[in-house]
Amino acid sequence: MSVAGNELFPEIETIIKNLDFHSISADRKKLLQSLVDYIQDKVMHNKALRINFICTHNSRRSHLSQVWAQTLATKYGIPNVNCYSGGTEATALFPMAAKTLKNQGFEISTLSEGNNPVYSIKYGENTPPVIGFSKTYDDTFNPKSDFAAIMSCSQADAGCPFIAGAEKRIPITYDDPKAFDDTPHQAEKYLERSLQIATELSFVFSKIKLE
Repeated sequence: MSVAGNELFPEIETIIKNLDFHSISADRKKLLQSLVDYIQDKVMHNKALRINFICTHNSRRSHLSQVWAQTLATKYGIPNVNCYSGGTEATALFPMAAKTLKNQGFEISTLSEGNNPVYSIKYGENTPPVIGFSKTYDDTFNPKSDFAAIMSCSQADAGCPFIAGAEKRIPITYDDPKAFDDTPHQAEKYLERSLQIATELSFVFSKIKLE
């Protein structure tokens, strides 16, 4: 159950309720265990938890991961969690990624226009929004130390063997839905990737013991 006062929007609650952990392979669960262990250690020692999801362009997978991680931390009542995202270069939050989240029940408002728009992404009436825009992983908006770097794409994982300030670097990579841009399968594949990320991160946070 979500923490009282921090209820998620009903459509998002329904999506989370219907996620199927059995769809996660044993190999993926082994990968995810590193993140479970990192979060559990922070919770047990009552320390702030910072997670930075890093991809090449900070336009699709890293944003989906950041938004779902923040949402699911709230859902499972995990305290002191702040989720971030960044790229090896800054581009823009791709419109289809934002539209996918909106179609899943997130409330998205545009805070500023331009080549790299800034979005407010809310997952509950009383929850602070995730601020979504493209940035490099070491941008001043992101933490400088004491965080976990989650490498959400294989290109960034291979290209960034060292992330300054990261306590732990964990490769949890996802296939890029960009491969289906401008095809009839675009919306389907973005939704598929968003649900995969939501399923795996829900599995992670569901494993955390609060006492």
